[in-house]
Amino acid sequence: MRLTQQTNYAVRALMYCAANPGKPSKVAEIAASFSMSETHLFKIMKVLVDADLMKTIRGRNGGIVLPRPAEQISVGQVVRATEESFLLAECFDSGRQDCPLVNHCGFNSVLHEALEAFLGVLDKCTIADLADNRASIRHLLQIEDPLLPKNMAAAE
Repeated sequence: MRLTQQTNYAVRALMYCAANPGKPSKVAEIAASFSMSETHLFKIMKVLVDADLMKTIRGRNGGIVLPRPAEQISVGQVVRATEESFLLAECFDSGRQDCPLVNHCGFNSVLHEALEAFLGVLDKCTIADLADNRASIRHLLQIEDPLLPKNMAAAE
């Protein structure tokens, strides 16, 4: 199973927001932190907002925030929202009937079981788990610590 760049960026953006609680994050800042295209990230934000995995706040001090605590957002939810297809083999596509074994194939059954196990593991992991070491994430992504005065944060 290989996840798309869209899923990778979505998880990173959610981790960024989890490491920056209580303050709207700017898409431009997230994109710069991960050296990704702002335009591409805006498209991903739309997918996340539509799936209720991200919330936008309009206005001068707006940005994006998690719609609920990071502990309540599973990686499985993110993967399901951002991946367009889980066709591990041609026979997963119900529109394709070129294999005479499609409805009686052990391989198809094993792949379905593997996909369910894969998603099951991702469902057990939350964005909070991934962003567990917030201090290091904040440092590595150069996110200003809201608890430190601005002049002290700049000195670090």
